[in-house]
Amino acid sequence: MKLKTMLDLLAEASALSGQTDYIVIGSLSILALEENFDVPHEMAMSNDVACYTRADPERIFDVMGELGEHSPRHRRTGCFSDPVSPALPSLPDGWEARLNAVARAGVKAWCLDPNDAALSKYARGEPRDRRWIRAGLRASVVSMPIVRSRLQRMEFFDQQEADKARQLIDEDEAWFQQGLPQH
Repeated sequence: MKLKTMLDLLAEASALSGQTDYIVIGSLSILALEENFDVPHEMAMSNDVACYTRADPERIFDVMGELGEHSPRHRRTGCFSDPVSPALPSLPDGWEARLNAVARAGVKAWCLDPNDAALSKYARGEPRDRRWIRAGLRASVVSMPIVRSRLQRMEFFDQQEADKARQLIDEDEAWFQQGLPQH
């Protein structure tokens, strides 16, 4: 996905909900940096914008019928809004102050910092999350020292999630130190 596509989707959400500001928490939060560097394909291949409305987070669920998965927009364009709760992601303290904002067409996308997104992905630990993180490490947009530093201020869902995230960080740090393999 490209930044323009994401912002067009959010403009449609705005027209339906009356909300103009959106917090983007998933993989596509990297698109806020699209104008500053070439976003690796592995970081922008998602077709769903995981987000919620900033002022009234529950309002995002009002647009599911028109913009969510299997909606008319999804069938027409191949991309859709994935409404989420602000309580969904595990994130480090201070993440809100590090949001990257991009505004166009009357909407503003407040996107996670790539290192905060990486920590959230470590908490989830799915293979696609690992591909995203490793692409970010190769592109130098995710920094292992920053990830490690913020890990200390991370509130996890439970101890199992915390242990899993730490293990995956250790694995990726070892992988990264071995010379940036391609896959």
